[in-house]
Amino acid sequence: MNRHKTFTNSISLISFLLTLNFSSPGQFAQAASPETAPATLKSLLTQIDTASSRGDLKAVMQYYSSNFTHGDGLNRQTMEQALKSFWQRYPQLRYNTQLKSWESQGNAIIAETVTTITGLPSANSSNLALNATIVSRQRISGTKIISQEILSERTQLTSGNKPPQVEIKLPPQVKVGQKYHFDAIVQEPLGNDFLLGSAMEETITPSKYLKPTSVDLELLSAGGLFKTGLAPNTPGSKWVSAVILRNGGMTMITQRLRVVK
Repeated sequence: MNRHKTFTNSISLISFLLTLNFSSPGQFAQAASPETAPATLKSLLTQIDTASSRGDLKAVMQYYSSNFTHGDGLNRQTMEQALKSFWQRYPQLRYNTQLKSWESQGNAIIAETVTTITGLPSANSSNLALNATIVSRQRISGTKIISQEILSERTQLTSGNKPPQVEIKLPPQVKVGQKYHFDAIVQEPLGNDFLLGSAMEETITPSKYLKPTSVDLELLSAGGLFKTGLAPNTPGSKWVSAVILRNGGMTMITQRLRVVK
């Protein structure tokens, strides 16, 4: 293995484009259980999952309001551009959304959901397999998604016949200006293998969804990555990622870190 490699991938794009559940931030009344949800809401989530699994961009976009907004700054146009690019690279994704809770708010419904996405290796994705879980809160009016806030997300990409098994330790949120620890620990024995790896932190902005991120991999002296970060002085969200490569495969994990007051 080379001591130094550059790994380029759409880390930020992957982190977001795996979810089609949308919401707006803010407080609302105590949510009801999924069992009592309107049949129209359940049907809508199923239809979005089905269209997304087919990679049917036109069908998916019909569920987006023309005034769609997102907590990370995206709008309907940038969402469509990002989905098109992403599905071209990962054409075999499967979406499954489970409703956690819901609440009526005027003429809209606020629903919290958990979406899991799996993707099998394909030639278009450089033989990458994908697995992601996203928790989000969405505002829906009729059959249109009005706005979104992602509450948490975790995305894992693997390639090769023996990708390293990696455990990530990262708090879900920290306060502004607070130090935090980020560990990515390889679980199995290394034997005679060398590890290459890198950790990175990205402030989430609309442009990050559309541009690939380059990562410089360095030779690791231990069985993983062990980093200390410092949260910014303003609230927001970051993607924190670890990329680890060994003889036989690669694993990349990205998690969202919320920075709060």
